[in-house]
Amino acid sequence: MKTALITGIAGFAGSFLSEHLLKNGNYNVSGTTLSLSDSPNLTRIKDKIRLIEVDLLDKEKVHKIVSDTKPDAIFHLAALASPTKSFEVPIEVFTNNVAAELNILESVRKNNLLDTKILVVSSAEVYGNVTDKDLPMNEKTSLNPTSPYAVSKIAQDFLALQYFLSSKIKTIRVRPFNHIGPRQSPQFVASRFASQIAEIEKGKKEPVMYVGSLDAKRDFTDVRDMVRAYDLLMDKGKVGDVYNAGSGVSHKISDLLSLMLSLSKVKIRVEKDPNLVRPADNPHLLCDVTKIQETTGWKAEIPFEQTLEDTLDYWRDIV
Repeated sequence: MKTALITGIAGFAGSFLSEHLLKNGNYNVSGTTLSLSDSPNLTRIKDKIRLIEVDLLDKEKVHKIVSDTKPDAIFHLAALASPTKSFEVPIEVFTNNVAAELNILESVRKNNLLDTKILVVSSAEVYGNVTDKDLPMNEKTSLNPTSPYAVSKIAQDFLALQYFLSSKIKTIRVRPFNHIGPRQSPQFVASRFASQIAEIEKGKKEPVMYVGSLDAKRDFTDVRDMVRAYDLLMDKGKVGDVYNAGSGVSHKISDLLSLMLSLSKVKIRVEKDPNLVRPADNPHLLCDVTKIQETTGWKAEIPFEQTLEDTLDYWRDIV
């Protein structure tokens, strides 16, 4: 059986990916996390995986992990993932995201693991502020980043390409559009709305929902569909290439909010909070899914409404 190493395994997408790989039974699964004691997302599968506590900025420890594990597949998901936070601490976000990936790539190169495939998770945020004529965005759409986070993901993306071109490292790049679902941090819009509704329903918060801009349109995909895309790209993606992953349908944030509020058990008032508005934002992100579908046969399957309901139920269970 092959061995998979997932960086950021205890996180939102990482935990669902580990469950997916275990269910399929194709991999022995190992994964890195910053803290072994803080991994609630992995409670159900802790006994079935190998957890490794490490800061990916520690290049010597990363080198040893890669050397000891000799993975057939590395799913590099670990990153500081909030565009909003990147405006507050741009150096931390950029340095962390770029240096962590460099340590992974260098470890594979120095260990001469030329058969190891690495899926590097970039982001649709790299496309940034585009015009309507660029919609839907394909892999050749111009990059117009509007946040330090987006620039860090461009750097990650292009480093993966550079190591393929210069060192023959088998990298595959994926640019996921917004993926949402249970376990996501309330730093992100769907979970922020869901967590507030759950708190209001339980009387822990006044019946007021605080929101930022509601005009932007996003291509939302359920995280459980997204990790299927990652697995399929690892298996069928062309090394050195890049793939968008998304639903191919966009929704206004205001529509997401309306749907979420319709699921609430109580009446809630909505108020704008200027502190929740980014200094710069992308008005519309919409994925052209042609390439990934032609290469892997993947498409998003879980309905948008089901994802929102599952997200809200998750928060009702934990607040």
